[in-house]
Amino acid sequence: MKLMQMFDVEGKTALVTGASGAFGMVAARVLAEAGCKLVLAAGNAPALDKISEECSALGAEVVKVQKRPSDETNCQAMVDTAVSAMGGLDILVVASGMNKVALINDMEPKAFKEIMDANVTQTWLLARAASAQMKVQGNGGKIVLVSSARGLLGHPAGYTAYCASKAAVDGMTKALGCELGPTGITVNAIAPTVFRSPLTSWMFEDNEKANAVRAGFLARVPKGRLGEPEDLAGPLLFLTSKASDFYTGHILYADGGYTAG
Repeated sequence: MKLMQMFDVEGKTALVTGASGAFGMVAARVLAEAGCKLVLAAGNAPALDKISEECSALGAEVVKVQKRPSDETNCQAMVDTAVSAMGGLDILVVASGMNKVALINDMEPKAFKEIMDANVTQTWLLARAASAQMKVQGNGGKIVLVSSARGLLGHPAGYTAYCASKAAVDGMTKALGCELGPTGITVNAIAPTVFRSPLTSWMFEDNEKANAVRAGFLARVPKGRLGEPEDLAGPLLFLTSKASDFYTGHILYADGGYTAG
């Protein structure tokens, strides 16, 4: 096999959940440009329409599913759409999730449960539905979950639920990597630190507050900068292509060395 053929995903069918979110949009654009057929799922209809149009303009065949992975029925519907519209499912990228920041004594138990449901339970349900279909097809598959540097490291400012949820995603990645490895299905996670998105754009601004927060954060980042969307593109293409066939159960930190020091 020629070297670049290892990264060829053209014609593969990919389901991206949370496609209207920061990471989901990156994943959708990367896979569209790489030639994948896309099933894009999100609850935000206008944002889902926008990213779907962008991917179509890149030449991708796109089907929209305006659903969140809130329960088993919705997760199965996403997979069923891939099968009915595209003929099967080769790649799952779980980019859906949420966070609410609050110190433990200020956070209501309901909020903690919502974060765990969105980041852990729904990820499990999606992996369950997708892997079942991939097993039926018998050609293996690629499952990419989205973790965070906070799955490895704590945070002093109200991240108990988020850190716990992403640590659970890390454990799930390893367990599923072991469980599904014999079937040819690989399961890996990308764990970014802060990267440019609508939610973090304020950290990239030139003002007193942003400069102070950024300086404190960058003191821990060997690469000396915050992440950009393109920093997630290469790892995603690697983990969804044949290039990563011997890699499973791994958490790939897209963090500029943040977790290394």
